[in-house]
Amino acid sequence: MGTNTPDTTVPEWSRRERALAAAKLMLGWVALLWALEAVDYATGHALDQYGLRPRDTDHLIGIVACPFLHFGFGHVASNSIPLLVFGFVAALGGIRRFLAVSVLIMLADGIGSWLIAPPNTIGAGASGLVYGLFGYVVVRGFVERKPLNVVVGLVIAAWWGGSMFLGILPTDSGVAWYAHLIGLAAGVATALWHRRPAPRLS
Repeated sequence: MGTNTPDTTVPEWSRRERALAAAKLMLGWVALLWALEAVDYATGHALDQYGLRPRDTDHLIGIVACPFLHFGFGHVASNSIPLLVFGFVAALGGIRRFLAVSVLIMLADGIGSWLIAPPNTIGAGASGLVYGLFGYVVVRGFVERKPLNVVVGLVIAAWWGGSMFLGILPTDSGVAWYAHLIGLAAGVATALWHRRPAPRLS
């Protein structure tokens, strides 16, 4: 007679549970950005010093801090809605996977911007992550061959594609277009890297 072993199988989340977890995560993420900007405002913009400083080895923390800092509430507001939407859609595929994807995008965008951004500037804002998540959710369905994700990606591309395209053009000296472009490329690359193998046909 065999021995009994405890069942350690992790139960699958329902779609409703996944959606709820994704919504809570992104609402909390955006709330954190607003809270940090409130602290920045209350302290006379003391947090801005932790932004990204190109090729300054004494301020490498800016590579990590940059996506969480902004230059004013208007800056936060411009990133909040797309971050909520793209982040929510990406997080529906799994919270752990979403966090891994986000970390990869932010690091790639931060390091890339640190290397090529104009000297004597300070960078801040979640737009690099926004562009990365946009690229990720648009491409993900195609590489995973999931019809629903393909449709969602096409809808997002149709709705947001025009404004996102304008953001990667070097037409405004006050906009870090290079960070947008690096973020977009990182999101696409991350979608390709994290693709799940297609099921074999018997």
